[in-house]
Amino acid sequence: MNIEVGTYQERSGLIKGSTLVLIAFATAFFPRILSTMGAPSAINFLHFAVVPLTCGIVLTQTRVKNRQQITTIKALLGGLLILFSITTASAMLNGAGAINAVIDFLLLTEPFILLLTVLCISFSAKDLKRFRRWLLAFGFINLFLALAEWILIAAHILKHTRMTIEDNVQGVFYLTGGGHVVSASVSLIFCTYFFFHVKTAPLWMRLSIVFATFLQIQVADAKQVLLVAVAAWLLLIVSRSKNIGLFIKLGAVAAVVLPILWWCIQNIDAFDAYKAWIDRDIYGPDGDATQLKLRPLHIIPTFYQSSLNWLFGLGPGHTIGRLGGWMLKDYWNLLGPLGATTHPASQAAGWDAWAETSYLDSSIFAPLWGFAGIWGDLGFLGLFAYIYLGYVAWGRLSKGGNVSKFILLNVPINGFIFTLMEEPGFTLSVALLVGLHWHELQATQQSRYQR
Repeated sequence: MNIEVGTYQERSGLIKGSTLVLIAFATAFFPRILSTMGAPSAINFLHFAVVPLTCGIVLTQTRVKNRQQITTIKALLGGLLILFSITTASAMLNGAGAINAVIDFLLLTEPFILLLTVLCISFSAKDLKRFRRWLLAFGFINLFLALAEWILIAAHILKHTRMTIEDNVQGVFYLTGGGHVVSASVSLIFCTYFFFHVKTAPLWMRLSIVFATFLQIQVADAKQVLLVAVAAWLLLIVSRSKNIGLFIKLGAVAAVVLPILWWCIQNIDAFDAYKAWIDRDIYGPDGDATQLKLRPLHIIPTFYQSSLNWLFGLGPGHTIGRLGGWMLKDYWNLLGPLGATTHPASQAAGWDAWAETSYLDSSIFAPLWGFAGIWGDLGFLGLFAYIYLGYVAWGRLSKGGNVSKFILLNVPINGFIFTLMEEPGFTLSVALLVGLHWHELQATQQSRYQR
C-alpha cells in the first residue's frame, strides 16, 4: 500500500492525516456530553468547521496513486459539488439564509466529506492499527458510559430529566432528545465491526461486547435500533442474491435468529415493549401510523409557490429535516443573529402533524424523517444528489465486505424513521468504520500480491 503521505508528514513535522481525522471525529462525537457538563452550546457546531478544514488539509497533502482511490475521490467530490450547487440554488430561490444553506449542506454531507478525507490517506500498517485502536476506543467509551448511566440512574446517584429513565441512557450523547437511540445505534455498528473484523481479540471478549451492546439497546428502550438492524440484515441478504452460496448462508442465519427473536417478543416480559408496535391496529393504507408518516408529503407541497419548488424544495432548513425540525429552535440564540431563516412548513408538516396523532409518541412514527426532510428542503434534485453520494459509497467502498454493507444499510433505513441520517455522531461513525475496513481490505490484497 502506498505510504508516501506518512513519510512526507513525518519529514515535514506535520500532524498525520489519520490524527487529524480522529480529532475531527471527536469534535462531532463528544460535544453533547461536554455541553451537558457545562461547555458552551456553541461546541456542538465546532465539527462543522473542523471536518471540512481537515478534509482540505489532507486533500492538499495527499500523495495517493491508487487508481481506485482516485476515481472514488473524484466521484465523491463531484457529488458534493452537485449537492452544494443545488443547496445554494434552493436557498436563493426560497430566500433562505446563507447559514441555513451551510449547516444543512454539512449535516447531509459531513460523512461523505470525512470518508473522502480517509480515502486521501495512505496508511502504513502501523498507522492503520493505531487508527483502528483509537476509533474503537471512542465507540467503546460510548457503550460503557451508557451502561454506567443505566446503573447510576437506577441507584439514584445520577438524576434523570423529564424523559423516561430508559431515555436517559445515552452514552456520549447525554443528555439530548433521542440520544438513547443515537447512542445505541452507534454501539451496534461498532459492535458489528469489532465482532467480525477484530479477530485478534479473544472470542469471549467479542461476545462480551455483543452482550453489552444488546443490553444497552434493551435498557435504553431503543427498540427501533433492533428493528433497523433486522431490516438491514434482510436487505443485505437480498443484495447478495447473485452469490447463491452466500445468500443461502446469510438466509440460514436469519431463519434461525428471527424466529428466536419473535419467540422472545411473545414470551419474555423484557421484550413486552415491542408488542406495543405489533399489537396496534395502526398499519395498512388507512392506519394512523401510515397516514402520519406520509402527512408531510401532502402538507409540504401546499406551501409551493412555483413549479421550481418540486425541483429545489422550500429551502434548506425550511421543512422537517434536522435543521428545520428543531436545530433552529434549539439554537436560535446562536443562529438567528447569523441570518438564519425559518418557514411555517416546518411546524405544519412536522410538530403540528404529529400533535394531531399524539398517541403515536414513538419516533418510529414521527412525520419528521430524513428522506422527507431532504425532499422538502431541497426538492427532487437534492434528494437524487444525496442518493448518488450514497450510491458511490455503496458501490465503491463496500465491495467484498458484508459488514460494511450492513453498517451502510443502517443509514438509509433510519432515513425512513427519524432524522438519525443527519446525526453527525452516528453518520461519521459509519463513514469511518466503512473507510477503515476499505483500507484494511486494500492492505490485505496488497500483502497477498507481494507474496
